[in-house]
Amino acid sequence: MEFSLNTKILELNSFKNFYDTFTLTNEDLILTNEFIYNPYLKSFNLPCHIIFLEKYGSGEPTDTMINSILKEIKNKNITRIIAIGGGSILDIGKILALDSKDNTANLFLKNVEPKKNKALLAIPTTCGTGSEVTNISVAFLEKENIKLGLAHKELFPDYAILIPEFLETLPEKFFFTSSIDALIHGIESFLSPKGTFHSDIFSRKGIELLVGGFKTLQLKGINFRFSILKDFLRGSNLTGISFGNAGCGAVHALSYPLGGRFHIPHGESNSLLLISTLRKYKEKKPHGKINELENILSSILNVPSENSIEELEKLIESLFPKKSISDYGISKDIFLEFAEEVLEKQQRLLNNNYTSLTKEDIINIYYNI
Repeated sequence: MEFSLNTKILELNSFKNFYDTFTLTNEDLILTNEFIYNPYLKSFNLPCHIIFLEKYGSGEPTDTMINSILKEIKNKNITRIIAIGGGSILDIGKILALDSKDNTANLFLKNVEPKKNKALLAIPTTCGTGSEVTNISVAFLEKENIKLGLAHKELFPDYAILIPEFLETLPEKFFFTSSIDALIHGIESFLSPKGTFHSDIFSRKGIELLVGGFKTLQLKGINFRFSILKDFLRGSNLTGISFGNAGCGAVHALSYPLGGRFHIPHGESNSLLLISTLRKYKEKKPHGKINELENILSSILNVPSENSIEELEKLIESLFPKKSISDYGISKDIFLEFAEEVLEKQQRLLNNNYTSLTKEDIINIYYNI
């Protein structure tokens, strides 16, 4: 099976290092948030075009938000996109780097072929999406009322630039939801039938850094994260590389209705589903790659392999307690509808499952969140 790494990766200590390394001009567009721009970028008096995502909406990307930005920049001579932010900003940056008109839905519905005509620098400010090294963008299409992913080689960033400084102001909740999401990228890509010897190396090391980091925080306290931000940023990057090659599976597929309909943040919705999905996998196919995953977790957590998934759940719960599904205003009566939507719309992800899941299996996973 094929493994590829299409994005150059650069580690820098600060935005000043980035500023000194890349010559910025009025042909650059920086897409970011004002709460990132003000403390880190404003003092440099950059010559670039600056767009704050919050001006166009909040929450996860929608086609309406992206279309509005495309209209804003249509008549500007922009040759490079610099996306500085979380997963939403990186995903939108990938679309802005395309030769796009102002109908984003056509891209996600695969009515038009993506074609890149701008350079793209991706700078993550969370430790979770891995989007800086993948060819995937996700958006909610408002008219169609569905959240879809677009995967295409034209979406790969040219550079992924890792700057731990940007994680220093990341709120505690988003630190955990993003890093748990990164862990899920590693776990799902490791279990994927599309995984290779090489992708497994990246997923395994990413899992070690992230779970090891969680264990350290459990022992030393949550504020100790500021001393190990680079480990989490690297862990996220490594699992991004692995899932960019091997894909993600049921956890991500089942999270789409939660995010699309109830606007639960992506990392948080994934964290709800992780353990329930792993237990279903273990129930349906107790012998296979999942035993290798248990051995990896066992060595990090220093517990017997057969207890490793339960101990991972306890570790995550000790740092970021999970809400019940009812806390989000979701009734269990809708789980059948969720399952049918997932089976109809998310085959791209379900094809990467450790083992196949029926409609009844999916409903059961939702019930056991």
